[in-house]
Amino acid sequence: MAYLVLVRHGTSEYNEKGLWAGWDDPVLTQKGKEDALSAADSLKDITFNLGFCSSLTRHKETLHIILSELKQKDVQIIISDALKERDYGDFTAKNKWEVKKKLGETEFLKLRRSWDYPVPNGESLKQVYEREVPYYESEILPQLKEGNNVLIAGSGNSLRALVKFLENIPDDQIAKIEIAPGEAYVYEINQVGEVISKEIRNHHELTV
Repeated sequence: MAYLVLVRHGTSEYNEKGLWAGWDDPVLTQKGKEDALSAADSLKDITFNLGFCSSLTRHKETLHIILSELKQKDVQIIISDALKERDYGDFTAKNKWEVKKKLGETEFLKLRRSWDYPVPNGESLKQVYEREVPYYESEILPQLKEGNNVLIAGSGNSLRALVKFLENIPDDQIAKIEIAPGEAYVYEINQVGEVISKEIRNHHELTV
């Protein structure tokens, strides 16, 4: 048995302004660093063997803060942009609440949460899934099958894509999944790679 832990990065500068970050690279705010510390506090019972994240600064900062707080600084960290946040294309750096006013509630929710909503010059959640899940299966799952505990720091959509895969969530139900900054999804994975339990730690209402 191994632990797979998915943690959403702490609050970023874009989060505080209500902007979609996508592939832009804002850093964590002080609140974001506190989010990561809270995540670490909820994970003190787990000793990690590997950490994974993308090259985005907010992912790397979150991972380093958690491992430092857990006094596990020597954990090997692997960086891959297969784990990068969704590319919001033309909506990158746009204020989501202003976009909501323009699109209306229904279209806004499709853009923000749905499975296959087309984004001009960007990615749908389906496209994130299609680049991320093969990486998980080839690089992360074998480590879990060997009994290694894995921590992944990512963004809301990059983690939602993995959650959809791990929990076999139907396309029309994935919009209901929301992960707040610093929230941790803790899965137990058996020797054949199956999820045998799930727990949400550091849970709080999503406000960004």
